[in-house]
Amino acid sequence: MAHLDSLVVDQLSALLTDESNPITNLSNAAALLNDSLDRINWAGFYLYNQNTQELDLGPFQGKVACMHITPGSGVVGTSYQRNESIIVADVHQFAGHIACDAASNAEIVTPIVIDNQVVGIIDIDSPDFNRFDATDQTVLTAFAEELAQHLDVAHLAAIY
Repeated sequence: MAHLDSLVVDQLSALLTDESNPITNLSNAAALLNDSLDRINWAGFYLYNQNTQELDLGPFQGKVACMHITPGSGVVGTSYQRNESIIVADVHQFAGHIACDAASNAEIVTPIVIDNQVVGIIDIDSPDFNRFDATDQTVLTAFAEELAQHLDVAHLAAIY
């Protein structure tokens, strides 16, 4: 099992340079994560909707997913509420886990923060238990920071 290579952050930067559309950028970021990791079955984003005060499904790669998550619910909502990255070795042991895909057994989530506001969550699922570790978490955090530099908050807020 390969870890997320730190080169993915540079690849993201090059990929998103001169593109301002947040949907385009999030779509390519999801595809890049999906292509950069083995043994995953979902990679994508949940974006905070100011109007509904929920996290809405954003661009992703994988099977159909839960469309709305309340802050504080499940791994994604907990990450949003705490503004912290979370690694879950066994999602079945996480209180309140939201099972969108019964094949998922491990999960890693990381907030996307712009101007001290969590605007979304990167979510990656795996069918393998204990799939993610601190190395993946460090790289994914850097990935989120790089992605935040390529997301226009006003444009994103107009959509979500």
